[in-house]
Amino acid sequence: MDNNPIDEKLLLFGNELKRRFKAPQINLKLGSGLKFVIAGIVLVIICYNLFFVYVRPNEYGIKVVRIGINPGVQKEVYHAGLAFVLPFGLQQMFRLPKGIQVLELTNFPETAARAARKDRAAHIQTSDGFFVDLDVSMIYHIKDPYLVFTTIGPGNLFEDNGIIPKAEPALKETLGKLTTEEFYNSPLRVEKAEEAKKTLNNELNLKGIEVDQVLVRYFKYSPEIQKNIEEKKLQDQMVFTNQSAARAAKEEAQLKKIVQEGKVISAVELEKGKAYVTRKIAEKDLYVRRMKAGADLLVKLAEAERVRLKNEALKGVGSERMVGLKMADAYKGLDVIILPSDGPVGVNPLNLNNALQLFDVRKGGVR
Repeated sequence: MDNNPIDEKLLLFGNELKRRFKAPQINLKLGSGLKFVIAGIVLVIICYNLFFVYVRPNEYGIKVVRIGINPGVQKEVYHAGLAFVLPFGLQQMFRLPKGIQVLELTNFPETAARAARKDRAAHIQTSDGFFVDLDVSMIYHIKDPYLVFTTIGPGNLFEDNGIIPKAEPALKETLGKLTTEEFYNSPLRVEKAEEAKKTLNNELNLKGIEVDQVLVRYFKYSPEIQKNIEEKKLQDQMVFTNQSAARAAKEEAQLKKIVQEGKVISAVELEKGKAYVTRKIAEKDLYVRRMKAGADLLVKLAEAERVRLKNEALKGVGSERMVGLKMADAYKGLDVIILPSDGPVGVNPLNLNNALQLFDVRKGGVR
């Protein structure tokens, strides 16, 4: 009678339990209740270690069924927590990192991130035939753990068989298009690094890995080439310095010209202002003189009108008598004067004309 394979596996399972978890002989006399409690705790610990696997928060869990229903790699991805796994090789839980991973390509490991995977620097030939050692940091993560497990494998194979074999070829394909001089062009170098990231993702996305960033940290040529480049750079810098000095002199001359033009314009405007002030002062003086002359004219016209009106008043009725009275006042200053009072030369004090003729003030017959 043939043995049943399932019975054999269960027998092996029981023997393995006895071998691994054989309790030592205890001579202490314990109560039956306490023995059951201790036995229960031990049984729980044994079941926990046999049937459960803890997946950490920064890990993915992939279960592989060796024997049983639906054998092979299970598509379900386990996250942080306890996962049930049959022991003794029937089922197995593989864990893959969930967080950000770093690959450092460098010949100076002490300068790289401590927890990063390190490999030698990328040795790239430029488009003009020279070689350069490139220090690169590649930041990536596992996007699909099931795809990584089924296409690459468990453990650290996502590094060894995944990103590391693809890293340097992608850098050679993209950054190798640059010339020796263009490696010093930061924007162009960053552009080629982005192109390398796209090239890597085109290949690694099919395997469940996604590259987040490709950072070119440092590049180094051979000493001879480095010396030639530095000398050429110094020459270029001298040329650029001379060009800058020439442009600076030109700009300074332009600045002086603008300053001089500004001074001339300012002087012209200042003279215009002075002329305007002088013209306004002259207009003011002319206006004052004109107003003053008009006022003087009005005063003189009024004075003349006053005299005219006074003369007109003197020519009115009783003017002769008033003149006579004035003449009488004039005669008051004389002590004695003998004048004829009759005849052709007789003096009539009230006859003004005769008095004027007598004193040769007015000729006869003239008024």
